[in-house]
Amino acid sequence: MKKQSTHKKQINYRKLCLSVLFTLVLLGLDAVFFNTLSLASGIQKLGFPLLRLMGFITIGLLAGQIIEAMGWTREVAVLARPVFRFSKMGNHCSAAFTMAFISGAAANAMLLEFYEEQKISKLQLFLANYINQFPAFFLHLPTTMFIVLPLTGIAGGFYFLITFLATLFRTLCFLTFGHIYLNEPSERTDSKATPGAGDSQKPATAMEITQVTGSKAKMNNRKKPDKIALLKTIQSRLPVRIANIFTWVLPIYTLVFILNANGVFNYLNQALSAYVTISLMPVESLSIIILSFAAEFTSGFAAAGALMNAGVLSVKQTVIALLLGNVLAFPIRALRHQLPRYMGIFSPKMGLQLLLSGQFFRVVSIIIIGTLYYLAV
Repeated sequence: MKKQSTHKKQINYRKLCLSVLFTLVLLGLDAVFFNTLSLASGIQKLGFPLLRLMGFITIGLLAGQIIEAMGWTREVAVLARPVFRFSKMGNHCSAAFTMAFISGAAANAMLLEFYEEQKISKLQLFLANYINQFPAFFLHLPTTMFIVLPLTGIAGGFYFLITFLATLFRTLCFLTFGHIYLNEPSERTDSKATPGAGDSQKPATAMEITQVTGSKAKMNNRKKPDKIALLKTIQSRLPVRIANIFTWVLPIYTLVFILNANGVFNYLNQALSAYVTISLMPVESLSIIILSFAAEFTSGFAAAGALMNAGVLSVKQTVIALLLGNVLAFPIRALRHQLPRYMGIFSPKMGLQLLLSGQFFRVVSIIIIGTLYYLAV
């Protein structure tokens, strides 16, 4: 079996050492030429977030291995099973979807685990990652909603409604795509062994009864795995997976952090927002777009609410300005926050493909729903 080849993987200490060395070089260059990172701030702003990210990745990998080995895939996937049954994506993707309501990094780590164990295909991995943006929307909703709504009132409500409808729209599109193009998951074929209602007219033979009881016995045996074997499997696989992911996460996360600390992303935000505002938006919206780029939307929403309450902008203009800020902010925001974890959890090539394609679909869906709002209101 091909799955056994994954057990023989070893930690690539050469790549790990090169990763640590490259990270130290980056930190040294920052200390010599920029001096933006002290020891205390490095531990607080770089070390702790990095440990937190690796902790969630470890939880995801561990959960994926335990769920698979203990035969809990169906139980964990029960909440979203009808939806993923329609999309033909199977219980493994459904289990990762459930985990995404707790942690996106852990859900991605589970998808990687299932993919490397050949439980899901590459297409299933991509679709599941796109669909996991739906629980991610609710993950960040409580924090942003109680900040945004007091600042912008009804305009903020429309903004959240449009972004939610955009998320729902693309999720339904991905589910429909899976329903059309994916084959029936192999994990559902075992249900065919159980006699259906249409077979009640024919009396079961002794051989059929033996086959059914035998299949039930196998299912019962699967529910009682060897815990010692499970621990050995985790002990052999988990450190290798964590080390391989950490090899990519450490330098990429550090590089993005140093660039952000030296104002590179803020400079790109200011330059891009000024160009787009002058070209596409009224002058009154200039402060909204610039602040929303530079300050992660909090200051942007505050400026939007002030201009709207002063009568400078209408509710409709305010909503469109905030949506435009959302759409135009995705390249910089994705590089700053999501690139290290995507390229670290998955391979750099696959992580970049997932990040860019997922953000592309997000932007397209917001443009579609935002256009409908603009034409309807």
